[in-house]
Amino acid sequence: MSLKEIFEKNPDRRYIMFGGKGGLGKTTFSAATAYWLAKRGYKVLVFSVDPQASLSDIFEKDIFGKGPVEIMPNLFAQEIDADQRIREYQDEIRQKILDMYGLDQVPEEIENYIQAAAAEPAMEESAIFDEVVDIVVSGEYDYYIYDLVPLGHALYYLSMASVYDQWIDKITGLREEMAEYDQVAAVMRREKETEEDKILKELQYIKHRINASSSILTDKVKTAFYFVLIPEEMIILDTQKAAGLFAKYDVPLSGYIVNRVIPPELAADNIPDYLRNRMEMQKKYLHKIEQTFGSEVLTNVPEFERDITGLPMIERVANALFEGQR
Repeated sequence: MSLKEIFEKNPDRRYIMFGGKGGLGKTTFSAATAYWLAKRGYKVLVFSVDPQASLSDIFEKDIFGKGPVEIMPNLFAQEIDADQRIREYQDEIRQKILDMYGLDQVPEEIENYIQAAAAEPAMEESAIFDEVVDIVVSGEYDYYIYDLVPLGHALYYLSMASVYDQWIDKITGLREEMAEYDQVAAVMRREKETEEDKILKELQYIKHRINASSSILTDKVKTAFYFVLIPEEMIILDTQKAAGLFAKYDVPLSGYIVNRVIPPELAADNIPDYLRNRMEMQKKYLHKIEQTFGSEVLTNVPEFERDITGLPMIERVANALFEGQR
């Protein structure tokens, strides 16, 4: 079944993810898919969770950290600015401290802690993940196209939901046990609500958001995940391993797309040895890809003669991806 047929026969799959090693064409296919769907009248958001995002380059428009930016009718693109999100976290924490303790300014030692925590590597991932949750639970678009980070980081994002969920379950359980004592004390003190009750409500709110996002990632009806690979031995092996890891998280694998295939019409008696050898190598690995992944290989996309930037080139990729035309 072709990629076009899969989209047409599964109209409820509104969360589309492209994954694979870096530099194989995930961002290009994300942009091309968003373009193809927008042309068919759907309101689409393509967004990148990669700190080294290149949607700005592909669309030839500065979109980094600007929220959803309209590229053309029905097509919006967004690159998440983790630093901006972290600054928002810091401001929220400062304000809560000021409100809770009635202070005019945050004490220096606490401010130093806030700054140090923001510099932790995990803070960037958490900020991006939180932004993704905001995006996908909003329900503003017909389709959400994820331009995922390279495989290792993608697995981190997919596992983060379950890690957060378990952590919040544990904290919430402890807090609920404490709440039993607080309720007795509250009756005695005639207090309506303790600060801890507010904390519990906030934890439950976070848990709801995380569950909403993680349930989308593993929903076989709503979500499709496509691996992008090229006809090279190491990429094939890496993709096999990654597919096994993703399966452990119940991510619905929907197929494989082979990119950068040298067009067969370039073959001729007088082609340079380099090109002939490359084509022979690709032929061998295309056969291996077919043996390894079988009918799950949805399409081969040709190598283009120029960089994929600007809407005319994105349209060409979309035609190759969905229509089998260059």
